[in-house]
Amino acid sequence: MIDPRRLRILRAVADHRTVTAAAAALYLTPSAVSQQLNALEQETGHLLLIRSGKGVRLTAAGEILLAHTHEVLAQLERAEAELADYAGGVAGEVTVAAFATGIAEVVAPATAALAKDCPGIRVRVRDAEGDESLPLVLDGEADLAVAVEYRGAPAEDDRRLARVPLYAEPFDAVLPLGHRLCGRERIELADLADDDWIGQYPGNPCHDMVLFACELAGFQPRLLHTSDDFRAVVALAAAGAGVALVPRSALRGMELRDAVVRPVAGTAATRRVFAAVRRGAEPHPLFRPVLDALAQAASGLSAD
Repeated sequence: MIDPRRLRILRAVADHRTVTAAAAALYLTPSAVSQQLNALEQETGHLLLIRSGKGVRLTAAGEILLAHTHEVLAQLERAEAELADYAGGVAGEVTVAAFATGIAEVVAPATAALAKDCPGIRVRVRDAEGDESLPLVLDGEADLAVAVEYRGAPAEDDRRLARVPLYAEPFDAVLPLGHRLCGRERIELADLADDDWIGQYPGNPCHDMVLFACELAGFQPRLLHTSDDFRAVVALAAAGAGVALVPRSALRGMELRDAVVRPVAGTAATRRVFAAVRRGAEPHPLFRPVLDALAQAASGLSAD
């Protein structure tokens, strides 16, 4: 009989690619993870992992077992959801991992609505960049994520996660006051090819989105200044340090006295935001109201 606890360890190792990283995510020691994997191999009678100096990779048998692991763990999530529903009263804590703008735009309004409509549910918010929240959910450190599409993100049909689309928003061009293109109603990205740029650090999903949009426009931006704080990005643009692309919602409420914001002509870079939960856990009586509240808070944002 295969121990499902060992299946969770197998998936963590597959996700993190090293025993050490998986152990850290699971709050175990590397030796404990190795012991559980060895026991799993004995239970199945197959070599599941190939270890090397750079990490581990699954064998063909390991890939087969991993595919079943996704289904087994999703079914266990469904079982827990049904038992919680059977138990009745909706009360407990839900941890939501989200990036800063997502917190301001949807998590905070959803939390306020839940306090009124579902007072038994306590939302605990964890600030995490758009590419950090999904691993937190998969590792069990968060119940729900508010995340963005990014290069390398789990696909929509990933069997580990269930998604709820929230909103999509364009990136607008932010220019210094007095920039040669300030008089235009819309900005062609190609016309900014010779400018200095302000952007996010590599690894931030917005960094990839901006680079991809510029590549489609036929150039690579000359990124001289980097910050993951959009207020800092706008302040640098206002100081004449360069131009930038910033998600529209991040500009709300900002002081734009020395900067000009213009929409991008043609197909603009778009940030697509969604909520995610471990597959099988969607109907959980604690999670479902939070997902619904997030969706309600996000309604209308795409059209704004």
